[in-house]
Amino acid sequence: MGRAQDTDEGFAAWLAPHLPMLHRTARAFAERPDQHDLLQEMTLALWKARPRFRDESTAGTFVHRVAHNAALTWRRGENRRRLRGVTIEAELLTRDAGTDPQGALLERLYAAIRQLPPVDRSLILLSLDGVAYAEIARLHGLSETNVGARLTRIRQRVSSLVEGADDGL
Repeated sequence: MGRAQDTDEGFAAWLAPHLPMLHRTARAFAERPDQHDLLQEMTLALWKARPRFRDESTAGTFVHRVAHNAALTWRRGENRRRLRGVTIEAELLTRDAGTDPQGALLERLYAAIRQLPPVDRSLILLSLDGVAYAEIARLHGLSETNVGARLTRIRQRVSSLVEGADDGL
């Protein structure tokens, strides 16, 4: 605990630049009522994993990897505890978002992202965060060409899902 990064303040300072990405990840993996819980799970996973960070990659890459794995683990647990489908609370929140057109569109976007398979969800989130294809490829063990092709298909899928949700309103 002698290093500055090993203190609560050091951890908070290390994590602060990555909080927007954590919030987007929580939104992509969890319905609104559960997003705070997932955010806590990801933060705890990062707290536990922080001592293993060796500066062999960027802090952002490390945080993405740990947060994504924590979200996947959390999601598997949630799927076991809940029946698939929309809860009444989520429906009410979505209806409330309808009063703000941009908020409603953003909610449809995240709802579409939540329907993607986990790896595709990770790829689109990394892309939305502005991570370079080379870094995404390294993170997932893919080629840059494969990342580009997959992201093109993912964007088309998300677009059609958002348009489909728009037709249903």
